[in-house]
Amino acid sequence: MTTMGRFDAAIARFDAAHAEDPEKDASGRPAELVYAQRMSAWLAKLAPGAAEALRLAVRCQHIRRWAIRRSDYPEGVAGYRKWRIDEAAAHALVAKEILEQAGYDEPAIQRVQALVRKEKLKQDADVQLLEDIGCLVFLEHYFADFARKHDEAKLVEILRKTWRKMSPRGHQAALGLKLPTPLRAIMEEALSK
Repeated sequence: MTTMGRFDAAIARFDAAHAEDPEKDASGRPAELVYAQRMSAWLAKLAPGAAEALRLAVRCQHIRRWAIRRSDYPEGVAGYRKWRIDEAAAHALVAKEILEQAGYDEPAIQRVQALVRKEKLKQDADVQLLEDIGCLVFLEHYFADFARKHDEAKLVEILRKTWRKMSPRGHQAALGLKLPTPLRAIMEEALSK
């Protein structure tokens, strides 16, 4: 299989897995498929010449996320962290299986897995870009719904944590988002301290 052929095959397989998501977005499309496409769109905006491994990792970051439910873990920070770690490991495993089927070699697969697990965040530029993109997709597409479920103090806390994970490049992109006025005000409050 050619390099481009295996890339297209991997993306098609990722998207087929995303399409199995039982949760639908407002338009009736599988929620994780929509999420993956939004991730790829942001990568195309921020780094159109991104390495193939990063393009693959961005597309499969949350692959089969619905299979590991947050509700199966204890409430609180420790439960949340354990869920995120288990999730990342599961996503990396599914990515490996799909990438092997598409014809990728072990070093390429390991790189995608390291990106999906967000190893060396703040040290690896591609991992940092993946994190920035995840934060941008959240802010642009999911923050409004999240805000309806939480009080302002919680939102400010979440935004501060999100901001700390992002790079200056990600901050610049986030500040350029066209958020509704109430959400923009919460963002400004979070960034004021």
